Amino acid sequence: MTTVQPPVGTTTALDDSATPRSPRQRQVNDFTDLSRSVQETGLLERRYGYYWTRFGVLTVLLAGTVAAMVAIGDSWWQLAIAAVLAVILGQVMFLGHDAAHRQIFKSGKWNDWASLVVANLYAGMSYGWWQHKHSRHHAKPNQVAADPDIKTGVLVFHTEDLPAPRTGLQGWFAQRQGWLFFPLLLLEGINLHISGIKTIFGRAPVKRRPVEIAFVVVRLGAYLGFVFWLLPVGMAFAFLGVQLGLFGLYMGAVFAPNHKGMPIVPPDSRIDFLRRQVLMSRNVTGGRLVNFFMGGLNYQVEHHLFPSMPRPNLRKIQPMVKEFCESRKVPYTEATLLGSYGIVIRYLNQMGLAARDPFQCPLTAEFRSAR
Repeated sequence: MTTVQPPVGTTTALDDSATPRSPRQRQVNDFTDLSRSVQETGLLERRYGYYWTRFGVLTVLLAGTVAAMVAIGDSWWQLAIAAVLAVILGQVMFLGHDAAHRQIFKSGKWNDWASLVVANLYAGMSYGWWQHKHSRHHAKPNQVAADPDIKTGVLVFHTEDLPAPRTGLQGWFAQRQGWLFFPLLLLEGINLHISGIKTIFGRAPVKRRPVEIAFVVVRLGAYLGFVFWLLPVGMAFAFLGVQLGLFGLYMGAVFAPNHKGMPIVPPDSRIDFLRRQVLMSRNVTGGRLVNFFMGGLNYQVEHHLFPSMPRPNLRKIQPMVKEFCESRKVPYTEATLLGSYGIVIRYLNQMGLAARDPFQCPLTAEFRSAR
């Protein structure tokens, strides 16, 4: 792994200022110091070649998948194609994620249109729905009543706002929700599509609503029409089941390790930007294979600190960020992929058991604001 060194003669984030500062001032200025050092590396600059290459490769792979389906025809080998397609569409969504974070182009309009083409037209997902939800997550990760990713629903991620103990079937499910989490992700692909469709056809404001509707309708209509035209009805449903199931499992398996099992922040917390992003995020180790599988989101700490940084540059600033956090005594969390899954399962089971007898989650106590 390459360590990025700032230009010679500049002040780095690891240099303590000679001017005395109060603890509160130091916390407020910590991210400013780190950001200045990162900017000096030049790694916030766009990577046009990298992203155009990925876009071209994914376009070719999608076209190749269609060609393979036509060549194979009426055969149960189509289910293997469905599995491959799920992975390709997962990679497509990572590209859409990067565009939504303004990583690809300097122009906001170009990034918006890239997201619309990649997410809506290529993957059949609503960029507007996802961008609104994901922006709230980035602003306040793991904060109760602010982060939509930990909102209590089928799963219990915390007990802060649990209205009542879960009993009966709900209680039985809650006790085992950690073990059931990954099987449930097989339904996430359908859920993601439905959530997007409800948003773009709903009453909530959506930027470029006509474009979103047109792209999603064309994509989903053409996809479903092609599958049912090419394959017998039973095989077509099986193909869609495998593709959507594995797509949802893939997305959940990538996003779950990043924050699940990290501290939950209560609604009244007061915490500076750097600690808010670092303490609630977990990096996943494992080299190039994990980096490909997770679309660069294995560098979750760095991504939350610098969301507009091009994906391939995150690994380059990781040593700098880790060293900076160590110098400021800010816990920096890393785990293997399998280890992170174990943490997620244990945490969800713990919260599920608590849901039968709600209690104040001890992980939140540290982040209560001082009154």
